[in-house]
Amino acid sequence: MENREVSFQKLLDFLKSEIANISYNVWFSNFELYDITEDTLYFKTDSYRKNYIKQHYIDQINENVVKSFEFPYNVEIISDEDIQEIEKIKNKTKNNTSVEKEEINKDLNRVGTNLNPNLTFDNYVVGKTNLEAQLNGLQVAENPGTLYNPLFIYGKSGLGKTHLMHAIGNFIVENSNKKVLYISCEEFTDDFLQICRTTGNESNEIYNKFKDKYRNVDVLIIDDIQRLAKKTATQDEFFNTFESLYTTSKQIIIASDTSPNDLKEFEDRLKTRFVWGLTVTINPPDLELKKKILKNKMAGHEVGKQIPDNVLDYIANNSPNDVRHLEGAINRLYSCIAMFSPVKIDLDFAKESLKDFLGNDIYTYNSIGKIQKAVADYYELTVETLKSKKRKAEITNPRQVAMYLCKLKTEECLEKIGLEFNRDHATVIHGCNKVENELKTNPQLKKDIQAILEKI
Repeated sequence: MENREVSFQKLLDFLKSEIANISYNVWFSNFELYDITEDTLYFKTDSYRKNYIKQHYIDQINENVVKSFEFPYNVEIISDEDIQEIEKIKNKTKNNTSVEKEEINKDLNRVGTNLNPNLTFDNYVVGKTNLEAQLNGLQVAENPGTLYNPLFIYGKSGLGKTHLMHAIGNFIVENSNKKVLYISCEEFTDDFLQICRTTGNESNEIYNKFKDKYRNVDVLIIDDIQRLAKKTATQDEFFNTFESLYTTSKQIIIASDTSPNDLKEFEDRLKTRFVWGLTVTINPPDLELKKKILKNKMAGHEVGKQIPDNVLDYIANNSPNDVRHLEGAINRLYSCIAMFSPVKIDLDFAKESLKDFLGNDIYTYNSIGKIQKAVADYYELTVETLKSKKRKAEITNPRQVAMYLCKLKTEECLEKIGLEFNRDHATVIHGCNKVENELKTNPQLKKDIQAILEKI
């Protein structure tokens, strides 16, 4: 007991010498040594600090564990919630001898998956723009490793890719005994760099643990793969991990903010493998889906029942195509309601509460959205109509003008421009070429585009 406490104090001293005092005092004020097993150290803190420490200080902890405990232990950082979950599982086996072993293993399998149990298919709000991704995700969840492998999900930030991946992982854990691991690209990179920073036998020990963590799973879910750009050595290791899992029919699920073909600074052999299975897109939410998301966010909240539909319309119409921003808007409104206790929650109160959050002009949010709104206003359409499937000339022509201006005035790739219009990149190319050709002979079109540019 004494030796472990001495070693733990050495670890704290090492960390304190490397981390600024204010940061150390904030993040390690309640950092405790909870338990030691044959090959793992368990450190305990609260859930908020746990996530931050894992993201920012895990490398320093791993490095100093070897020096202070004189053994390359695995490191697990847990919170009271994790401990309660483990104890609940233990009590379940003690108090109910009829509980099937398979069910107990299922609960144990959830511990260490990094999955958020609150992100499921049940609360994944579905509309036209994400229905295909949701259905394909459910198919993979029902048939891991046998149907679509890998499953590559892409779409811009804030559209629900992470929620969908957690939903798939949670479904698999709930309905099988398969071992699932959700990981961010950043954590994969940090784990790999830990190997690179060591030498000799210590390096071999850490590499074996790395392989056990990432290859001894049935389902590997990795988020934000685009962050491997330019990291040649880490890409090589991910390729090896991919090959090991794929050849043994283990399910791989990958998320990115862009399509496999548009991943810059990636090895061709990786991009080729990313499209071996199924590639699905999550498109920006349309107006209908935005309102469904807002209603879902308010479900079960007493204040939500007092918010009229015209306020939801206002938030949906004036928010960018981003699920996180929608959630932020409703949380901001709740905060203002709690602060000011209005007699009536009406549109005027919502506008005043959200004026700094939504602004007075939707043009301020993203370049593509700004252009879409300007074009829609100029031609007396709505953005939703511009992005719709309608093919009438009075809609198609403005849509092509908007695509052309997006290509001209933003640095977005054609794939992403297409996503914002619910089209593929080939349609964007066709629309842009048509506008470019027409500009050579149509002076009115030149005037129209100049007027829109002045408005932007």
